[in-house]
Amino acid sequence: MRINLICIGKTDDKEISSLLSYYLQRLPKHWNFEIIILPDVKNAKSLTPDLIKKEETKLFQNQFDSSDYVVLLDEKGKQFTSREFSEKLDFYMNSSVKRICFLVGGAYGFSDEIYEKATEKISLSKMTFTHQMIRLFFVEQIYRAASILQGKPYHND
Repeated sequence: MRINLICIGKTDDKEISSLLSYYLQRLPKHWNFEIIILPDVKNAKSLTPDLIKKEETKLFQNQFDSSDYVVLLDEKGKQFTSREFSEKLDFYMNSSVKRICFLVGGAYGFSDEIYEKATEKISLSKMTFTHQMIRLFFVEQIYRAASILQGKPYHND
């Protein structure tokens, strides 16, 4: 199974980039995890939030197809403990899911079209974080899930 984290806009904070690299290097290679960075929408300052979401939708749709399992990282999604999240990933890996795409939207969230295409929504917190921080938190949770599933002592219940 492939796991993709698809995000709008690059991470320009060096400390966050460094921590992302740290966790990415520690992930098991067989997890086939990849971060896909989509460019920011051009001329966004002259567009309405709805037009920005519409343009971001086009970018997202080029990254997955109908057979992919699409999960939105969204404030309206279900929350999981780290252990529950690892069990969910284990379920995906042992089912017929070939590729799971986790999406991090832009500043205005997702369009209705993306919500309709999504298989599931997950919330990392009830709090609001920057999109760059969400990437870091999510990659750390992927690493934590890998550690839990491998029985390593990184996660303490």
